Amino acid sequence: MSKAKTKTSKEAPRILIIYTGGTIGMVQDHETGVLSPIDFSQIRREVPEIKKFGYAIEVVSFNPVLDSSDMQPIHWVKMAELIRDNYDKFDGFVILHGSDTLAYTSSALSFMLENLAKPVILTGSQLPVGEIRTDARENLITSIEIAATKINGKPAVPEVCVYFDYYLFRGNRTTKMNSAKFEAFQSVNFPPLAEAGVHLKFNPHLVAKPTGKKLKIHIKLDNRVGVIRIFPGMSRDWFESQLNAPNTKAIIIETFGSGNAPSQGWFIELLQKAIDSGILVVNITQCPGGTVEQGRYATSSKLAKMGVVAGADLTIEAALTKLLFLLGNHKKISDIKRLMVESIRGEMTL
Repeated sequence: MSKAKTKTSKEAPRILIIYTGGTIGMVQDHETGVLSPIDFSQIRREVPEIKKFGYAIEVVSFNPVLDSSDMQPIHWVKMAELIRDNYDKFDGFVILHGSDTLAYTSSALSFMLENLAKPVILTGSQLPVGEIRTDARENLITSIEIAATKINGKPAVPEVCVYFDYYLFRGNRTTKMNSAKFEAFQSVNFPPLAEAGVHLKFNPHLVAKPTGKKLKIHIKLDNRVGVIRIFPGMSRDWFESQLNAPNTKAIIIETFGSGNAPSQGWFIELLQKAIDSGILVVNITQCPGGTVEQGRYATSSKLAKMGVVAGADLTIEAALTKLLFLLGNHKKISDIKRLMVESIRGEMTL
């Protein structure tokens, strides 16, 4: 771990904050208890410490702002385009986002922003910024500092990240694990990129290295993807109806343990039929940690033989958004299958 302090040079770091909505920018109606969004000017008043940085901070806000449950691929495209259009003007970007789908957005942006060489830090909060015990202030302040931090003159974390509760995680390795604690997110299969204590301590050897190529964004996303969570007692009719959803191009099956699924004849038969019809099937474990190892047990060996793609230690968020990205940018199923088992943005361990 190496220490890094933000230094304000003759020209202050320029940070663009993209405010999409979420709990971090909400206030509670004292009569109904319902949370509703406010605009960022009110957040500035709630967190006056931002001014002490001396950074050149600008803000662009979604209109209307979104509850993260309403986040869709079209909104990911909007964020990617905002970063592209402002890329040369700013040193780093902070995206304020609701926590519920934040890991999906961070994963999606990691694939959409090719050759990224500047920090894109997503953060949010479990309590609104106006609450006395809120986590919003620390998350926002530290995210801004990380986005501006340079080590040896270069951005400390030139990739898409999630900052929450004193830890910085790779965006496509992150999952929301708790809805009631401030430590809402974890990256079970990959260590934190940084930790915020008295100092910001980075793990430079874990951070992605810029390619030196020009930023390229990908805005074609194909959402003809389904997710099926395998469970004991699952009926043939239900499973078949999921596989036969119209216009489906790919399906993620969330299996047990290291990639194990039922061995009943009807399950294998229906899955084989789907694959034969041209549907790509990807195997992801239901476990927060660990990896898919098709063939380790007899119950998964048949999956490997029929052509199910082993998703290694991809999170469900990374697996889903990677499929949307690959389906939107590649026509050949063979290319998509090949890239699904390659780590193209540090999203999986090989």
